[in-house]
Amino acid sequence: MSRTAGSLGTFGGVFTPSILTILGLILFLRIGFVVGHGGVLDALAILALATAVSVLTSLSLSAISTTRRVRGGGVYFLISRSLGVAYGGAIGLVMFVAQAISVGFYCVGFAEGITNLMPQLPATAAAPIAGVLAVALLAVAYLGADLATRFQYVVMAILGAALASVFFGATQAFDAQTLESNLRVSESPFGFWVLFAIFFPAVTGFTQGVNMSGDLANPARSIPLGTFLAVGLSTVVYAAVILLLGAALPAASLATDPNALKETAAISWLVDGGVLAATISSALASFLGAPRILQALAADRIFPRLGFFAAGHGDGANPRRAVLLTGAIAFATIFAGNLNAIAGVVSMFFLISYGLLNYATYVEATGASPSFRPRFRFFHARASLAGTLLCAGVMIAIDPVTGIVAAALIAAIYQYVNRNAVPVRWHDSRRAYRFRRVKLGLREIAAEPAGPSDWQPHVLVFTQGMERRARVLRFASWITGGSGLVTATSLVEGEGTSEQTLRRCREIEAELREEIEEHSLDIYPLVVGAPDLRSAMTTLVQAWGVGPIRSNTILLNWMAPDGADTSRAADLWYGRMIAGAVRLKQHVVILDTDEAAWQRLAEIPPASRRIDVWWFDDESSRLELLLAHLMTRMPDWEDAAIRVLAPANGDSAQRVGTALARRLEEVRIDASSEVVPEPDLDEVISRSGDAALVLMPLRVQGMRLADAFEFGIEVVLERLPIVALVAAAQDVRLVESEPAIEAESETKAEGQGEGRGEGQGEESGKDDPTTEATDDPTPS
Repeated sequence: MSRTAGSLGTFGGVFTPSILTILGLILFLRIGFVVGHGGVLDALAILALATAVSVLTSLSLSAISTTRRVRGGGVYFLISRSLGVAYGGAIGLVMFVAQAISVGFYCVGFAEGITNLMPQLPATAAAPIAGVLAVALLAVAYLGADLATRFQYVVMAILGAALASVFFGATQAFDAQTLESNLRVSESPFGFWVLFAIFFPAVTGFTQGVNMSGDLANPARSIPLGTFLAVGLSTVVYAAVILLLGAALPAASLATDPNALKETAAISWLVDGGVLAATISSALASFLGAPRILQALAADRIFPRLGFFAAGHGDGANPRRAVLLTGAIAFATIFAGNLNAIAGVVSMFFLISYGLLNYATYVEATGASPSFRPRFRFFHARASLAGTLLCAGVMIAIDPVTGIVAAALIAAIYQYVNRNAVPVRWHDSRRAYRFRRVKLGLREIAAEPAGPSDWQPHVLVFTQGMERRARVLRFASWITGGSGLVTATSLVEGEGTSEQTLRRCREIEAELREEIEEHSLDIYPLVVGAPDLRSAMTTLVQAWGVGPIRSNTILLNWMAPDGADTSRAADLWYGRMIAGAVRLKQHVVILDTDEAAWQRLAEIPPASRRIDVWWFDDESSRLELLLAHLMTRMPDWEDAAIRVLAPANGDSAQRVGTALARRLEEVRIDASSEVVPEPDLDEVISRSGDAALVLMPLRVQGMRLADAFEFGIEVVLERLPIVALVAAAQDVRLVESEPAIEAESETKAEGQGEGRGEGQGEESGKDDPTTEATDDPTPS
């Protein structure tokens, strides 16, 4: 199912379909019913609660949609790429069914509008009218909806005219005493939650834009902006209509007259046009969105029996088979006939969908994955958790039995997709339960192939002696950014099984543990006794870990202790140790600082700190940039600035600067960039001498260590404050490519070879600069 790049912008692709769906059937045919039976205050409370659900869910939606490249499938695509097939499969099915039911819901609303216009029609005419509209919309969706985006502008003009007529007429009829008497309604057969269930479908339209995500030119920008504009404007409109209706007509009239809004309008026939146009637009939007969710779900082959619906027709892969199934569900909904009953069903399904979306975002955000870098700034994991709890509470309040059944259905779908997973066993001991979860998690990780976005720094910190230990341990906690694992390792020379060596190991481990706990570091201590420290280090690097979790990064201090002579920079043992680590596919980070520089760093406020990253567009540079970004996740660096400095000769300076700026935008890491033309040592020192931290590539040339500038490591280190030298053993991809999903097509055109994935060539063909380390990694 190969698609070309989308062309729709924020206004036409997200805002317009969303606002037209929100300001639709409920506004024209049910808002008076809600105000009449609940009163103005309850109606505003219902609006506030419904808006809270939509706003919190929009926050989650915006976070996920700006942390990855968005393709077709809408919410299903976002969740399945965030949390995997189990959550994706469950929410995909629910969203498809909810959207398909919405088609019938809006068709029934259209039929109500027609019968209101033509009271001479019999009551039984509503279902046939809704059926005729459903057939017409099915034909449009089946043949393709190229004209849909143009048609929605016509609908928007009609809707705007209808609302202007309502506001003008209701303002003329405004009566403060009527408003006061309508604040509360003493007697009503409908309770708060029944009215909420009737009203809630009004706010579900905010997902219409994301459902067409594959057709947007810039989903990461359009989805958050268009969604919040639609939610904000529609909330203002609904609040104004509630107040104006409450001040224009008595509650009894509002409760019994479905044409209350029409009666307050200055030009009544404009309201009739608004009803018909809005319901058609909403139904068509759902008829376009639902099949695409099912098609994406089927193309991923999560449910084998749904594979039939993966087929696409024509260049745009129009999901004709999925359109037919959507039409069947819409006809079944129309047959139900009762608009209030349909509204309750739609409310429950959408609440489930939004609750899962919020929960999925919460789980991903709290997972601290380095790949979770949303461009959307106004997001917090607690907001997603609050959205999850709010959706669950509203479900139970509306109908506890239906809510429990719906939750059980979702759980069943999740377990079906994830049926090979070992179920968690509950024990009285929390430690036993946590151990079970860890074991199950390791098994699941081992069963799934690792992808570029799964990379997290698992760091082995080698530290001997207490003089510099605190600094390197703190630095280790910074560069992981709350992700990955850090183990503080100390090697004790001696016979590994002798009582003296074991006692010394226990003493050093106790010291390590005490220091870690004193500074509240998320680090685990490990002390190993061995007769040969060099061989022990090589063995430990290869053996550390459990199951699929293995070390990938080595961190240690620069070889010269504070105040010592650094003329031993080419020391054979140190160079061989580093070369051996790189040969074992371990990234190497070497920290160089002294107590005075460390104290100066502590005195700099986090907001005034700057991290300089020297960029040579190689594996080590990309690792540097990622580590700098991870540091800004930590409280000590969260307000720090990242500056990327790229050396270049005079002829290529402009090209290097343009490429670097584009790269920073692609990887979604906030950093400024500067090109430094042909820098010498003094220029490097001048640029980075005032930085809080400097990250530089380390070159491993055989057993010789060198800086990227070839100035000499000792010369550079002695003139800069705090430096971390970084040598990448293999590439760390900062942008993950999404492989195209090939789906069966009804039209098998010759030469159809597009859609093999995007952005898969990111420096993958570059030579590993560390391959020159050809000596035996184990010193003799």
